[in-house]
Amino acid sequence: MLVKEIMSQKVALLQPGDTMRDALALFQATGLDAAPVVDDDARILGIFTRSRLYQGLLETGNLDGGVGNFMKTGVITVDQNTSFETVAQKVKTTEVGQAVVTTGDGRIVGMLTKADVIRGLLSQKDLLLGELGTVLDSMHNGIFAIDQQCTMTILNPAAERCLGLNAGEALGRPIQSVLPESDLPEVLASGEARVGRKQSLRSVTVVSNSTPICVGGIITGATTIFQDLTEYEAVARRLESVSGLHKTLDNILALAYEGIVVVDGKGAITMANKAMADFTGLCQEALVGQPVSSVMDGTCLPMVARTGTQELAQVQVVRGRKVLVSCLPIIEEGRVSGAVGKITFRGLEEIREIARRIETLESRVAYYQEELSRFTRARYTLDHIVSASHEMARLKEEARRAAMGNSTVLLQGETGTGKELFAQALHNASPRRLGPFIKVNCAAIPPDLLESEFFGYAEGAFTGARKGGKPGKFELADGGTLFLDEVGDMSPNLQAKILRVLEDREFERVGGTEVVRVDVRVIAASNRDLGQLVAQQAFREDLYYRLNVVALTILPLRHRKEDILPLANHFIEKLNRQMGMEIRGVSPDALSVLQAHDWPGNVRELENAIERAVNLGAAYMIERDHLPAYLVSATPVTGGEQAGYRASVEAAERDAIVRALEASGGNKSLAARHLGVSRSTLYQKMQRLSLKT
Repeated sequence: MLVKEIMSQKVALLQPGDTMRDALALFQATGLDAAPVVDDDARILGIFTRSRLYQGLLETGNLDGGVGNFMKTGVITVDQNTSFETVAQKVKTTEVGQAVVTTGDGRIVGMLTKADVIRGLLSQKDLLLGELGTVLDSMHNGIFAIDQQCTMTILNPAAERCLGLNAGEALGRPIQSVLPESDLPEVLASGEARVGRKQSLRSVTVVSNSTPICVGGIITGATTIFQDLTEYEAVARRLESVSGLHKTLDNILALAYEGIVVVDGKGAITMANKAMADFTGLCQEALVGQPVSSVMDGTCLPMVARTGTQELAQVQVVRGRKVLVSCLPIIEEGRVSGAVGKITFRGLEEIREIARRIETLESRVAYYQEELSRFTRARYTLDHIVSASHEMARLKEEARRAAMGNSTVLLQGETGTGKELFAQALHNASPRRLGPFIKVNCAAIPPDLLESEFFGYAEGAFTGARKGGKPGKFELADGGTLFLDEVGDMSPNLQAKILRVLEDREFERVGGTEVVRVDVRVIAASNRDLGQLVAQQAFREDLYYRLNVVALTILPLRHRKEDILPLANHFIEKLNRQMGMEIRGVSPDALSVLQAHDWPGNVRELENAIERAVNLGAAYMIERDHLPAYLVSATPVTGGEQAGYRASVEAAERDAIVRALEASGGNKSLAARHLGVSRSTLYQKMQRLSLKT
């Protein structure tokens, strides 16, 4: 178990310049009790906790002091890949209540508290008890045990079967009333083990080992491990066939293409097959007893026979030929008793070609696994949705509440408004965040393939069907979320089957008869008015009401133009990271062009316009001339109007910042995240606009 499996992944950061009021708002917003304090380069300076907040409040009488004055320094950091056992040992010797969990490159990914460690210990204890129970249940030998009062405490399934007992009836009763022939009471009284004893238990002859159970030097019980003697008799009969098997092994070795040689602990040959004899030019009988080093120069077999360290696929020159040699130790009763060598005479170039093919196949498999993981993982959260408008703030809050339930969600909005972004954010904000996120574009799949895509198909369902069948999107999304994009384009026949799955949570694969049950939450999206489609009888009314349990409508960009500036800044910062540029923003003249456009393509069209401007020469600021011609031609601007435009742009920018600060409760880090800019950029804009920083 690693630290990353038990840590609290919820973490928020503070900077030394943040006030205790900022910290209080952060604690209230996140429910956390502590937050790391970092500098502008994300280096950890300390940790600020609720107790430090109370201490600062007592000392200053207000919340205006910086967290840097009251933070706790000397923070303990733990790498996320550190073993749980190592951390558990450290916790026993330290009074520190919190540690910061980081990646190998120092990035903060979580917090670790003593409560997390205690939960890990309890989980480990439950795991060990479960493993012990599994071991006892899976053992072939019968086991039963008693406590200090001679009451039966253990009776595993093998003992039940062999002795004809029932654990439910035997456990908790005195052993004298269940197995009066048992010697456990005597072993408990004397404290001496009885090993290899032949006895009769309930008329079954067994060989048993009875030993006391000691805890801390005190005998707390006794246990017996036994085996039915008839099984030993069966083993004896099987041993009679060993000589015949030995002859069969000789025949197999004689037919092997590779040379096989076996040596004892001193490196002397004890066995060699015919291929090995032919290679050396000696008969098999002449090889036996000779030191292997006299037959094979530079062989590693004597060393492997001494150390027990295997050597695999080593290229050696034997009798003037390059061969591939593998040497493996022979272990008997825990001791190295010799070694076996396999010599491949096949051409090394052929082997290298096979190895290259294997490497190619492995890399392809790794690529497909990564692609599959990418397509079944939601990347975006509600914090990734950049906005400053009250409408979007309200919509994100509704989405946050809807995410905690299990009801179907219907996302409606024009093309390019970000319906898939909201779908991924809903998934990541829900209890299903660790499950898969599967997307199906109902408009992109041919109608005749939609059913098999959704429900999969059974083996032999049609000509060319994959052996073993293929799971559909509903099966792949089991335990997670299925996103149905462009749901209005489904055929009536498929609509009926989707409705059944939503109501019964079960279906049958195409061409199959077995019922498949799934636990899937459905999020549907459409840029068409499903209510109007129902009125036109182009969409099932019952399916519409099943999908329309929680409806979220994403407004087009033309109805929330206060989001244009933060979205543009977000796209600029994204392109700066990708292209290594330092574009500072959008000029007032260019912003007036963006504000004047109706954006029929919505956020996607805005992103394309910003990317085009960056690629067409914007160096430090996106100007009017960098924007697409169809935008500029629609908003002519004269020189005398520049000041008016600049004033209106600054007013819009000021209003967007004020709205973001109000939505975040004055927390500048959260406000910067809502606006899609960095914290330092937000400070610069506030200073330029004479807003209180």
